Amino acid sequence: MSKDILDVLNIITRERHMAVSDREWQHRLRGYGYGIRDTDDGRIVTSLLRNAPLCPVPAHLCA
Repeated sequence: MSKDILDVLNIITRERHMAVSDREWQHRLRGYGYGIRDTDDGRIVTSLLRNAPLCPVPAHLCA
């Protein structure tokens, strides 16, 4: 896994722990330029600037 993806995962994990709801978490991620998209294969982190998928959201953050 690349360092960039690890950095993204660290950000989304940290922000998930600080947010009190899924909605707040997604709002906080938008401030970093990331979004969460629901797909048939699960949730994925996307770049809002490029509208491109980056990596899957770890299962422990989806609960």
